[in-house]
Amino acid sequence: MTLAAATPLPSDRREKGHLAAASALLTPATAVVAVMLVAPLLLLLRMSFNRFDPTKLMVEAATAENYTRFFGDAYYTDVMITTVVVALSSTAFCLLFGFPIAYRLARWQSRWKNAVMLLMVLPLFVSSTVRSIGWMVLFSHGGVINLAATSLGLGTMTLMQTTTGVIIGIISINLPYMILTLQSVVEGIDENLEQAAESLGAAPARAFWRIVWPMALPGTMIAAVLCFILAMNAFATPVLIGGPRFHMMAPLLYWEFTANNNWPFASALALILMTTTLVMTVLANKLILGRQARA
Repeated sequence: MTLAAATPLPSDRREKGHLAAASALLTPATAVVAVMLVAPLLLLLRMSFNRFDPTKLMVEAATAENYTRFFGDAYYTDVMITTVVVALSSTAFCLLFGFPIAYRLARWQSRWKNAVMLLMVLPLFVSSTVRSIGWMVLFSHGGVINLAATSLGLGTMTLMQTTTGVIIGIISINLPYMILTLQSVVEGIDENLEQAAESLGAAPARAFWRIVWPMALPGTMIAAVLCFILAMNAFATPVLIGGPRFHMMAPLLYWEFTANNNWPFASALALILMTTTLVMTVLANKLILGRQARA
């Protein structure tokens, strides 16, 4: 072995130094995540195998009856199906409505652009509970929507305590996240690529689908995952707009924790909800990446 090969190069020493510095910076954050996230999840996992007793509340055990109760009862599986359907529907509509707005904002060259961006951010300063109450006023029997439908001869149109009303409420809450995320993604795509495609004879729609959409797909996936996670864990909107007869996982989980004091079953519900969200997110990510690779 020669001396040159045995002696580390200056670039190698710099790289090792950068890795050591990065490790030192990441260690505190990693420790905080481990304590604040992993430890509660492990506690939930352990509690989910305990047994519930009406008098003693939680009895330490090692049983899977909480999971068998969930998957063996059609009521709970129907609640999960409803949650997934609402989350997928609201995410799809957020993408359908949000992408054109985000694309227009990203390509818009105007002094009013910052003002419009501020209008997109302003709804995030209002809590989901307040916005849901606003939708309740619109959706109620004597609300604006019902009065307008009646005056137009469409009959009574009450969206309270319906799946459609809940989806609309969740869309209004998640749409700004979709628009803001996609707007930054589209801005990162060079506009000259579209102009080059159009100069070669491609129609604007074809240039969009062949140039912009494939390049924006990873960022679109991130925006869709964000909206999907928020919809899967929605609480205020299903409770206020959906009413007592409409059930989703987050309100059901809260009910088991507080009203029934059934912490073992509530822990199992929390883990099932989290696992379902994670599995569907990973599957969607693999589907998008596989389609991108084939393209």
